[in-house]
Amino acid sequence: MRRALGHFASGVTIVTGAGADGPVGFACQSFASVSLDPPLVLFCADHRGRAWPIIRAAGVFTVNVLAADQIDLCMRFGSRDGAKFRDLDWTASPWGSPSFPETIVQIHAKVETVYTAGDHDVIIGRVLSLSEADADARPLLFYRGRFGLDDGDPSFVTPITWGWDDHWW
Repeated sequence: MRRALGHFASGVTIVTGAGADGPVGFACQSFASVSLDPPLVLFCADHRGRAWPIIRAAGVFTVNVLAADQIDLCMRFGSRDGAKFRDLDWTASPWGSPSFPETIVQIHAKVETVYTAGDHDVIIGRVLSLSEADADARPLLFYRGRFGLDDGDPSFVTPITWGWDDHWW
């Protein structure tokens, strides 16, 4: 299943939150927009993870969307090492969740609904605020078990936006 679904390229994010013992976070590629009105996003988190229960209890989180040159940040938060924030530049959002100013965008949200699905939770979050750091940066993509696309044509195609307003929030 992992190999088959690996044919679907996805962006890479770091979902962060904070608890009594400090900041927590994990690498997440299961992230999507759900609704524009109201503004909702979703991500999936493994029940066995250490960070998700802390984020759930806090009730707020930040989704930091990674740029193509931030593989090291992804690897740091994809590991089981507990020192993910050591010597790392971050700021607390107005809601207390860690925000990485060098990422493409930071989506600040509160936990609205949680659904259990197999060994993961599907978390719906209501967007509180958006912070766009580098709108021109290329995103970090994960495809077929690797970062980036195959060695073929690396050009990106601009999608049709159907007249959507860039500032819906």
